[in-house]
Order: sequence, then C-alpha cells, then structure tokens
Amino acid sequence: MAGKFEIWTDAKGEYRFRLKAGNGEVIATSEGYASKAGAKNGIASVQKNAPDADIVEIES
Repeated sequence: MAGKFEIWTDAKGEYRFRLKAGNGEVIATSEGYASKAGAKNGIASVQKNAPDADIVEIES
C-alpha cells in the first residue's frame, strides 16, 4: 500500500495535513493553514521538494 496525505481541520478551524506511510504510521504533520488551498499548496511543496532532500544531522 502506498503512502497518502490526509487533510483535516483542527480544533482552531485551521487546515492541516499529515503524511502517512503505507502501514498507516504518521511520518509528517504540517503547520496550520487558513484555507484548504493553503494546505494543498503545502502538500504540493512537499511532493516537489522532498524526493531529493538531503539528510542533515544536527548535533547539540
């Protein structure tokens, strides 16, 4: 089963999305957006920019 994006509204009425892996595990959650269109634009950005994203380890 492939992963999927889910869009929902939170308690404040903001739109959010989460990315779920094929096994149903949540692997990413967005910030709140004022509109559903904003959340969809956030999804499009993740889809466009994440495939080749570098992995950077930050040490404290």
